Amino acid sequence: MNSTAVCIHLIGDPYPELMAEIAASGASLVDDPAEARGIVVSYGGRPQQLAELLAAHSGIEWVQLPSAGIEMFAAALAAHPGIRWTSAKGAYALPVAEHALALTLALLRELPERVRATSWAPATGTSLHGLRVVVVGAGGVAQEIVRLVKCFRTDVTVVRRRAEPVPGANRTVTDAELAALLPDTDVLVLAAAATPETRGIVGAAVLDALPAHAIVVNIARGALVDTDALVTALATGRIAGAALDVTDPEPLPDGHPLWREPRALITPHAADTIEMIRPLYAARVRENLTRFRAGDALDGVVDPAAGY
Repeated sequence: MNSTAVCIHLIGDPYPELMAEIAASGASLVDDPAEARGIVVSYGGRPQQLAELLAAHSGIEWVQLPSAGIEMFAAALAAHPGIRWTSAKGAYALPVAEHALALTLALLRELPERVRATSWAPATGTSLHGLRVVVVGAGGVAQEIVRLVKCFRTDVTVVRRRAEPVPGANRTVTDAELAALLPDTDVLVLAAAATPETRGIVGAAVLDALPAHAIVVNIARGALVDTDALVTALATGRIAGAALDVTDPEPLPDGHPLWREPRALITPHAADTIEMIRPLYAARVRENLTRFRAGDALDGVVDPAAGY
């Protein structure tokens, strides 16, 4: 493939930053998908719309998806295994990891209780320095979380499918070794993709195995946590707290027990707001358009078999 102009079709929001980066890449936007070799899905691009385009036009070689998670587009991936698929995995690592750190510090310093307080109370709280942190997942977000928490001289273990080293982590182990880590874990951070294997990975058994002072932070997908088991663990004081930027179900319904739980801190999937991620996604699109034109390896390649 040479570096001549590549025609792509856009579905979803043509926001200014994205349009500027597409133009800077040298790619040509076309209204007719029949003329395109690639499709860029922006925010608001519907999975059904993408599926219909792919079914009608066989010349599409590559599709860029706007999110790190690909659950919404799983059917299209399965129907078109010959297409090169890329997601935004890793592109939003900085703001999401920042949010994970903020949630961790807030729980350790007991801020959920402090913001509800109406009178002075004894000074309590825990420092993150020197704690044992377990990060489930090894993608871009997880790696950035490792970098941030290592600033606090923590001992960090990364849990992933394969025991391949993760930069900055003290050690990397496989999923099968998670159970052995739990009794000595102070902070459990979930940063893995939602797949059939990770659904409900934090259930009653995991929560029971954690020490009573441990906290759980989820900035990945709500499906990784058994919500009912978490409600019970918090209500009985089995763990010290949980911070959730994602829930199952999501949105978390009004009146749900977690809203009333003083040990819970919930944010509305705000780790990467649209204002934060628009320029980051635009930069990812430009990078991949440049690589696609040059025939180079793309960033954020999706493994349909793994589900991310």
